[in-house]
Amino acid sequence: MPRASQSLPLLPLRNVVLFPGVTVPFDVGRAKTVALAEALSRKERPLIAVFAQKDPRVEDPALGDLHEIGVIARVLATAKQEGGTYALVVEGIERARLDAVSGTTPYVEVKVTPIDAAPLDTDAETEALALTLRDQTVELLGMIPQVPHAVVAQLGLLVDTPEALTDFVAAYVPTTVEEKIEILANLDTKARMRQVLQHVARRLETFKMRARINSQVKDEMGKTQREHVLRQQMKAIQEELGGDTDETNDLDLLEERIAKANLPEEPLTVAKKQLKRLRNMQAGSPDASTTRTYLEWILDLPWTHESADAADIAAVRAVLDADHYGLQKVKKRILEFLAVRKLKSDKKGPILCLIGPPGVGKTSLAKSIARALDRKLQRISLGGVHDEAAIRGHRRTYIGALPGQIIQGMKKVGTTNPVFVLDEVDKLGSDFRGDPSSALLEVLDPEQNDTFTDHYLEIPYNLSNVMFIATANQGDTIPAPLRDRMEIIEIPGYTRREKHAIARTHLVPKQLSEHGIDASRLEISDEALQIVIDKYSREAGVRSLERQLAAIVRGVAVEIAEKSSTDAIEKRVVATEEDVRKFLGPARFGSEVAERTEDPGVATGLAWTPVGGEILFIEATRMPGKGKLTLTGQLGDVMKESALAALSYVRSHADRFGIDVHFAENSDLHIHVPAGAMPKDGPSAGVTMLTAIVSLLTGIRVRHDVAMTGEITLRGRVLPIGGLKEKVLAAHRAGIKRIVAPERNRADLEEIPAEVKSELEFVFVSRMDQVIDAALEREPTPRVDAKIGAPSVPSAAAPTAA
Repeated sequence: MPRASQSLPLLPLRNVVLFPGVTVPFDVGRAKTVALAEALSRKERPLIAVFAQKDPRVEDPALGDLHEIGVIARVLATAKQEGGTYALVVEGIERARLDAVSGTTPYVEVKVTPIDAAPLDTDAETEALALTLRDQTVELLGMIPQVPHAVVAQLGLLVDTPEALTDFVAAYVPTTVEEKIEILANLDTKARMRQVLQHVARRLETFKMRARINSQVKDEMGKTQREHVLRQQMKAIQEELGGDTDETNDLDLLEERIAKANLPEEPLTVAKKQLKRLRNMQAGSPDASTTRTYLEWILDLPWTHESADAADIAAVRAVLDADHYGLQKVKKRILEFLAVRKLKSDKKGPILCLIGPPGVGKTSLAKSIARALDRKLQRISLGGVHDEAAIRGHRRTYIGALPGQIIQGMKKVGTTNPVFVLDEVDKLGSDFRGDPSSALLEVLDPEQNDTFTDHYLEIPYNLSNVMFIATANQGDTIPAPLRDRMEIIEIPGYTRREKHAIARTHLVPKQLSEHGIDASRLEISDEALQIVIDKYSREAGVRSLERQLAAIVRGVAVEIAEKSSTDAIEKRVVATEEDVRKFLGPARFGSEVAERTEDPGVATGLAWTPVGGEILFIEATRMPGKGKLTLTGQLGDVMKESALAALSYVRSHADRFGIDVHFAENSDLHIHVPAGAMPKDGPSAGVTMLTAIVSLLTGIRVRHDVAMTGEITLRGRVLPIGGLKEKVLAAHRAGIKRIVAPERNRADLEEIPAEVKSELEFVFVSRMDQVIDAALEREPTPRVDAKIGAPSVPSAAAPTAA
């Protein structure tokens, strides 16, 4: 039956929970609690409501600042103390629920409702729980120095029921306020006993573990002290015999190294301090090993040793030309750096970033630069690195800590001005361990890297004399702040003539040497090299070309090895296509432009990829329907929008191209870009899509030797695009003879090699009608009887050729 609520004075508690049957002294000092204590001192064993605060920082708690469940308690004693505070001795009586605040002056009064616990079944399980709880609590309280022995004794004398035992143990077992409130609010006595028993068992196991650890530490300390005494005795005996300990010799050697290392001021101060600590440590301790390793890292690093740069600029130019064909931009930048360095010796090292397709020689060029400058070379690969510690190192507090790869590389080269190659900087990752690209910001900033701080060393290290060379396949994936700190040098793909020269000068001699074949036994003619370049490798770099040449050399090696030692071995000449096919099999590539564009509705476009330029074909077809446009080939949103813009332009200018203005009323169009498994996107295919649609609807074929690129607008304008150089090189490799490009890209012709420009015809356009005139085999005939569609406008100026 529900019990009636009653109004009682409130005693709010901070970080303390009172339980029924438990007597606890409290000191009160807040204004309202002092007023409450004064009023209680004039009464005989008054009753009060005791509730714990949710936030102990609240000075004057309201109803929402108190936990809902508390206790009704009896004040056993009141005593005034110095300073105007009071001491209260309070005994918990029964649980109660907080209903409302009934008064706030001069102290807070609240309405509470007593709570009756559910009746407890006195069965075997209850008795077992009570006995286990009592025994484990006695053991636990005996291990806590702060708990008086009287409390432990009281557990067996005064606590006689399971309910009282549970509340008594909950009051004294070390738990948080939230856990105590949870126990107080649990009205099921058996469940409450299990709950308290879990806390007791957990705390008991913790105290036992602490005791075992303390015992182990004492044993180890005793063993270490005994070893130290024995070492001191051994040292004294060896000194008596005229010898010395290895430990003393090692420390003396470290001191000599510090004296001879010519360290700057800060590293010298740190090294001396660490050596002093090391002398005071026991040789076998873990701290001694860590300190020795740290000290050796400081001494192994090059702080002042610098190698001399090559002074002869002409000799450097000769080395670069001998190692790499072409690449004039990079060679020019290196020679500029040397010239400035010769005039101003304290010039900081440049930070270059070579961006280009795979196989164009970025990493090998960095090695060539180091050889030309007569500097040491250090290379680290950043592809797939996710951990910031790979750049900055780990703090020495971690077990097995090491400096980052930058400091490790400086230790390996032993000079302060090496050529440091950061390979694949565009493939850095980031996760919960940090962002390595952010750690590189300090390394690759000439204004900051003179005080680069590794987490392991914690001493500023000067990287300003290092020539950093980063390599990447594409610049888009490099974070903008990191890209801004580097000088970008783009290395495009090679032309056919450049590949031929590279193969003749570098690749063939290298493969002959690696396969143990003398040049007098094998010759690959220029015609055979050109066949391999055109029909067996189609790439921006020369990596695939080198693999094909290696296959030819291996085939010749088999022929030579099969001959008898008594037979005369004649020189093997690979000169014809039959010879190449014998070693490499059928040709892998051929010119498919002519056969792909032999039907109307197919146009050849140019695309840029991270591994160089590519040609792509855009096909359009027509079928009965109601004006639906279908796009396939895994196209991105921008490319789909270009197709829609092209179709809208054709529909609005149908009469100009001689197309039936009603074609969309009874026809569906389907535009497909082959190689459907490859994602494609970008606006530069707009002119190609429009040309394919016009070719389809007019029945006029696109010239098989024409490739085009450019973005279009609804008004027929042709906008500029990027990557023209890579696209032109791809068209040249595919046998294209005429390039149609936006007029505003004319300035990009300067970057295209002269031998490529001499073999291509460039048509620069600014409007779509110029593209149609330059791309189709004949000009479309305008319609004169059209009544629907945009009116014809005078043709723009003729396209200009270069």
